[in-house]
Amino acid sequence: MNADETDNVPMTAKAVPQLIDPNTELFVAEVIDKLVESQIPFLVAGTHAVSAYTGISRATKDFDIFCKAGDYPRILSYFQSRGYAVEVKDERWLGKIFKGPHFFDVIFASSNGTMPVGDEWFEASRQITMCGHLIRIIGPTELVWSKCFVQLRHRYDGADIAHVILKAHDEINWRNLLGYLETNWEVLLIQLLNFRWIYPSERDKVPDWLMDELLDRLKAQRDLPLPQVKICRGRMYSDVDFEIDVKEWGFADVGGDGELSSKEEKPE
Repeated sequence: MNADETDNVPMTAKAVPQLIDPNTELFVAEVIDKLVESQIPFLVAGTHAVSAYTGISRATKDFDIFCKAGDYPRILSYFQSRGYAVEVKDERWLGKIFKGPHFFDVIFASSNGTMPVGDEWFEASRQITMCGHLIRIIGPTELVWSKCFVQLRHRYDGADIAHVILKAHDEINWRNLLGYLETNWEVLLIQLLNFRWIYPSERDKVPDWLMDELLDRLKAQRDLPLPQVKICRGRMYSDVDFEIDVKEWGFADVGGDGELSSKEEKPE
């Protein structure tokens, strides 16, 4: 298949996750029934998508769906009207829906604001059969993108990215992936270098033109003067882990003003 084309042909999932609590399987099946019944567009993501593309079946208690921001309140309202408890965890990106001890996440963006779910996510999605329904899972390109910034002290998704590239590289739309990470291209370069280091015999899974493009950007960047404002973009990975940089060390957060770098001449 041409990786630059959308594949809407139903695929067979290579594996399904092992849900920690057997009762969760019944809950997930019920949720899928309700989501299909609602006719509100959604995408299955997270561990279920990783398993579908890689064949890795691992224990999980999570079930994640992605949707567009406009559909997020509709999904929460739909389940609330049917007796489920809902929680608006963070209105910038995340809600949760509960039934007893079980829950699933409704995600419409990333916590750092770099990854809004849009129409292109659905255009690039894949179809699989799950719980007796033909449903859509997040495409491999967007799956990689959704995990690029998950680098916290207690959670790191780099292994998922490496495995998806290894097993689904021919399905990734590399030009779209570069476009998604255009302003954060160094994050993409980091992930690709990580993949090359992990799998030296599989380096050809990443297109040469993409590595050339990213390394050319790096070369051009090295010839430029250092930024005048001290910035800590580590906050896009984790607010907590890089809190001291903003509160005590004078670095700017992702947005807002920061101190001028001591390496640059300060204006009078």
